[in-house]
Amino acid sequence: MKASSPASSMMTPTLMDLVIKKHQGKPGELLGILEELQNRHPHKYLPAETLEYVAEKSGLPVSQVYSVATFYAFFNLKPQGEHTLVVCRGTACHTRGSKSLLASLKKILNLKEEEGAEKIFLTTADKKFTIKTVACFGQCAMAPVVEVDGKMHSHVTEMKLKGLIDALVKGEKKK
Repeated sequence: MKASSPASSMMTPTLMDLVIKKHQGKPGELLGILEELQNRHPHKYLPAETLEYVAEKSGLPVSQVYSVATFYAFFNLKPQGEHTLVVCRGTACHTRGSKSLLASLKKILNLKEEEGAEKIFLTTADKKFTIKTVACFGQCAMAPVVEVDGKMHSHVTEMKLKGLIDALVKGEKKK
């Protein structure tokens, strides 16, 4: 399969070629390439065109590149918001209120999802926020746990969650 123009991925072929070359021959080559390309994308995701381009330039089947991108939870195949909030839905977090935290978060950000969806991935229309769920962060003693832009927050209450969102809206780093 011939790679589509990566123009829609907002990355130039030259940039992608540099990233591919940088990781060539190193352990975890494909993971490194995909991770760096995702991090360099303004919306922190891997468009189909990017996956096809990487496959073509690396001499790998598109199916193999796509399999890696879909296997690892840290890869995104959909555009991400400027800020990402991940709510743990593990047993400890659930019993300590993560379901109501998730409901509050959706209400605050005016997001709706299909009923019965186990795994949630929602982005606000203005692309400011993406909310997701994860089965378990493995931080059960600190439940409920919410990750905000890669930083874990423990013993989260609805008031603390509102404060975290307010800080993001104001452009502050909430500790």
